[in-house]
Amino acid sequence: MRCPNCSSIDDKVVDSRASDDGATIRRRRECLACGRRFTTYERLEEAPLLVVKRSMHREPFDRMKIVVGLRAAAKSRPLPDDTLEAIASSVEEQLIGAGEVPTE
Repeated sequence: MRCPNCSSIDDKVVDSRASDDGATIRRRRECLACGRRFTTYERLEEAPLLVVKRSMHREPFDRMKIVVGLRAAAKSRPLPDDTLEAIASSVEEQLIGAGEVPTE
């Protein structure tokens, strides 16, 4: 990290703790050049989920396309929208971390 005061890249971590939501880590740092303290936050950067089409074109995953497809498949069945949303969420959770998913 660069010091916001002097732009030095030499620092040390003074304190480290999980943030309130648990998804980020708060680090208190001290610049070794000027002695100023500053705070940084670290969080996991999720890789975007891509869908590979038959034409080998790649596009970002769209959860709503799953919901629309489920609605079309269940148009004559009495399925509530909450159930369709839950199924789409389950599919998305299973695919996260895969990076690229073929449409087949």
